[in-house]
Amino acid sequence: MALPRTIAIDGPASSGKSSVSFAVAQDLHYLFVDTGAFYRGVTLAAIRAELTNAHEAALVALAEHCTLDITPDLDTDGRQYTLLLDSEDVTWEIRQPSVESHVSRIAAVGGVREVLNRKYRTLAEHGCVIMVGRDIGTVVLPNADLKIYLDASVEARATRRSLQRVAAGEQADYDEILAAMRQRDALDSQRAVAPLTQAADAHYLDTSHLDVDGVIKAIKQLIVA
Repeated sequence: MALPRTIAIDGPASSGKSSVSFAVAQDLHYLFVDTGAFYRGVTLAAIRAELTNAHEAALVALAEHCTLDITPDLDTDGRQYTLLLDSEDVTWEIRQPSVESHVSRIAAVGGVREVLNRKYRTLAEHGCVIMVGRDIGTVVLPNADLKIYLDASVEARATRRSLQRVAAGEQADYDEILAAMRQRDALDSQRAVAPLTQAADAHYLDTSHLDVDGVIKAIKQLIVA
């Protein structure tokens, strides 16, 4: 049975996109591409250059100047990929709260998205790719062989993010995380450029009451259908 060569998986923050897509990719030998990591990489570069509040032209120039690469190289620290920013491993640094607080604004810049979209499409040309983000099925890969939209209640997603931080040995204030996630959802869904939305031909999957194994099973059933 021929499997889809390109799979687009979209959904809001902490809907389970990355963890389950990584597991499916490992099992079915696909390349896992977390596009959010690229936006976080540019955001980290902007923080370092003190450009988080800069005009669009400066941020686009920064995105073009940055060398970003995502590899399937794993380590013993639980990573799902390795993200390189100008050859530096920043896989965990891009997950820091400082990056989280700025990434929505950077990701809303149309020129930055255009720069990164070109990188994503180049990766997808090789086939056997599971690409995860917020506008993959609608903008980046509108002709993807399979599109899936993962969703979950904002409360369930805030709980997941809290548990992730605790597991990483970090402070986790549920109410603060919930408020930040609601703000992130609003920014992602209301932005003028490539807003978060379900593609018309995407399969909808609510993960609120599913564990990781349950979501993995559901996705694999769609892939091999």
